[in-house]
Amino acid sequence: MLTFLKNKIFLFLLILFLLFFPFIVGGSGYFLTLSAMTCIYIISSLSINLLVGFGGQISVGNAGFLAIGGYTVAIVSNMFGLPIWLTLPLSGIITGLVSIVIGIPAVRLSGPFLAVATLGFAVSVPQIALNWESLTNGYSGLSVNRPMLVTSDTEFFYVIAGLTLLICWMLKNIIKSGMGRAFVAIRDSEVAAEANGINVAFYKTVMFAVSAFFTGIAGGLYSYWIGYVSPDDFSIVSSLILLAMIVVGGIGTISGSIIGAILLTVIPHFTDSYIGVTNVAIGIAVVIIILFRPKGLVSIYDSIKNRKKEIGVKPPSRGGIETDVKIS
Repeated sequence: MLTFLKNKIFLFLLILFLLFFPFIVGGSGYFLTLSAMTCIYIISSLSINLLVGFGGQISVGNAGFLAIGGYTVAIVSNMFGLPIWLTLPLSGIITGLVSIVIGIPAVRLSGPFLAVATLGFAVSVPQIALNWESLTNGYSGLSVNRPMLVTSDTEFFYVIAGLTLLICWMLKNIIKSGMGRAFVAIRDSEVAAEANGINVAFYKTVMFAVSAFFTGIAGGLYSYWIGYVSPDDFSIVSSLILLAMIVVGGIGTISGSIIGAILLTVIPHFTDSYIGVTNVAIGIAVVIIILFRPKGLVSIYDSIKNRKKEIGVKPPSRGGIETDVKIS
């Protein structure tokens, strides 16, 4: 009951902070963009963590899914003038369908072989966008108009923040569902999962589709916020940064995905003034985490919590004398 109340209070304070954030930063376009990109990367890192952390499938191709979602929104909104409440789900659905095409042959692969296959996908998508000029306008890219009802940065920030909270809640429930438990079982042992009646090939395909669906929505939000999409926006570096986010925050945890996304989105804010320093800083952060906190930054909280439990345990009495240990 206490944990439930703490979660409710935290959610209330978070929503309150998001509501007042545009006023705290004085409506600054820069800080609103930084925050909106943080939300977009939170969705993306949660999606890839579903695949890598909870499903055990090493994927380096999620930047390709971001690109498909972004181009879908740009093409559909420009050609047909569809509203955002249709273009965003459509970006997720089309990205999910593409992932099924990729996922069906990929389910036979695992480990480094799957990583190489998804790497090829991540490299090929920007090249397709670059050369399919009749649809994507090639190197020049496509401009994207903001939705009519949310033309200002503040209004659209609220939309992105609200969708981020909604998607976090949805992914949390997916992970706790029977489907999520099947993903974890496949991660732990495909042989054991299959022996327990889990259709490994089916759930791997579903895993790819769900991850791609939410990543596609993140790509659509990116296109709307930036107002432009091009092949250079979704390079292989983007995929590696998404992987770095879940490594730094904590693989296989929702809070770790959020922490990693926030940290690696904020780091460029301090390092972009110096050429090449951003990638070096991210690389150093990943190396330090792997060496000293292989379970990610989220493990620091777990260590503190476990330490408090150990200190608070009442040791067994010896010689009829009881000792109470209290937390100061």
